[in-house]
Amino acid sequence: MHHRPTFGTDGMRGRANTELTPELVLALGRAFARVQRPERCVVGRDTRLSGTMLQAAFQAGLCSEGVDVVDLGVMPTPGVAWWSGEMGCAAAVVSASHNPFYDNGIKLFGLAGVKLPDALERAVEAELERLLDPPDDLRPASRMPDDVDPEPAPHPRDRRWSKGQPGVVVMEPAAAERYVEHLTGVLEQGCLSGLKIVLDTANGATTWLAPAALRRLGAEIIQVAAEPDGLNINDGCGSTHPEEMVEAVLAHGADVGLAFDGDGDRLIASDRNGRLVNGDETMAILAEDLAARGLLTGSCVVVTVMTNLGFHKAMAARGIKVLQTDVGDRYVLEVMEREGLVLGGEQSGHIVQRHLAGTGDGILTGLSLLGVMVRSGRSLGDLVDDSMQRFPQEMVNVPVQDPSSLDGARPVWATVEEVHAELDGQGRVLLRASGTEKVVRVMVEASSARLAKEMADRLASVVAAELEEA
Repeated sequence: MHHRPTFGTDGMRGRANTELTPELVLALGRAFARVQRPERCVVGRDTRLSGTMLQAAFQAGLCSEGVDVVDLGVMPTPGVAWWSGEMGCAAAVVSASHNPFYDNGIKLFGLAGVKLPDALERAVEAELERLLDPPDDLRPASRMPDDVDPEPAPHPRDRRWSKGQPGVVVMEPAAAERYVEHLTGVLEQGCLSGLKIVLDTANGATTWLAPAALRRLGAEIIQVAAEPDGLNINDGCGSTHPEEMVEAVLAHGADVGLAFDGDGDRLIASDRNGRLVNGDETMAILAEDLAARGLLTGSCVVVTVMTNLGFHKAMAARGIKVLQTDVGDRYVLEVMEREGLVLGGEQSGHIVQRHLAGTGDGILTGLSLLGVMVRSGRSLGDLVDDSMQRFPQEMVNVPVQDPSSLDGARPVWATVEEVHAELDGQGRVLLRASGTEKVVRVMVEASSARLAKEMADRLASVVAAELEEA
């Protein structure tokens, strides 16, 4: 018996065809239509094997409720969000981001490509339950043009229902080309001439778009993980496994490497020496550049609790304020929108530049990094060296029976206070209960990797003892 997936921090995910079934996804399409009430919805997917099946099911659910659909085909998540903004309509992406091919998911966006807030996701989930238990077959019935209109059925979307027709699906043949035009518009034409760049597209949705955009700007491109077969998305490649990218950078003497995840909203980079550049370091470079050009609104950036202490110290030294949120790009974006800020993101490489896009876009993040390199005439490695010094970080996932019991575990928090005191401002401790697994995540940053590991292991042993290791 498989459990029914629910919404997490980034949409609904599950094992394709066993947990995330076509029947469930069709009902999800109907629920989204009923709650969001769009007249039209753009839908895209990544390259995983189950994508066409689940996209067809989701689109059928939308059409069943009278919503017209624009099928964008294979398209990165930020590309779908951009199209949503261009067309002023709702959007959905069939993708499980950096998960393996056998998982899939549905990410939902409201008007203008903005991710649904928690309250709307809960409303969609509640409507989904109503549709499935017991099945609700109330929907617009097709009729001949000369049929006499019946009394309109009571329904939140009366306009479409009174029309009495299901929605239709149309393809958008210009989807990829228009999105590439949007991407290349953020830099001067030809400005990347002379740069040799390795792209790791994770056998995913950026496989064709990323090289097209960078070549159009003049770069020489070497690609790895660029032969999607439906099964190899994120498989030992991309932003979570950038080893092949690093090898290619060194082998080809490239200036920089850019690795995306399967749906293209994350970026992990490499300098010419094969040193990895994570989201914290990328944000530090972009923040300093935007501030120097007078574009960093509020002189402030938004990060999550996982962001390295070195980033906080670097921003403080430059007079840039840092706001902190829970883990999850949706929470970063909520604060950015509320405060009117342009830069925020996560250590994972999911970075939002609101002056360029309404969601994290790995290709745009890469282009912004390259733009700083071109304008400054400096290498990525030099930019990182001057932007921040990363504190060594040790992460331990401790299996426990009930992660929620962490809050009341007094001996654990007493040990946390002891470690804080010993670090004396030259490190940081974070403990949090996972929302997706039966684990407590222990993270320690310290002045040395040895010290970080010692303290993380010490805390992990206390957590395991107090919370009864699973």
